[in-house]
Amino acid sequence: MKDRKYTPEFKIEVIETKIREKLSSYEATRRFNLMIKSNEREYPDHHRVLEWKRIYLEEGKEGLYKERTESC
Repeated sequence: MKDRKYTPEFKIEVIETKIREKLSSYEATRRFNLMIKSNEREYPDHHRVLEWKRIYLEEGKEGLYKERTESC
């Protein structure tokens, strides 16, 4: 299964909502329906949100516009 690509604008919306509303990564994942498929089941992909937040805090919004080799 190919990994879904998300726009930088979407990533920023997720992270800024998470921060503004004090959501956990799991809550943000559920709110924005960020799911990963494994063994024919879907699970919340909260690790993706954690990675986006790390980039946002370290590099600012601009960091989420950079092309990366890992699936962000």
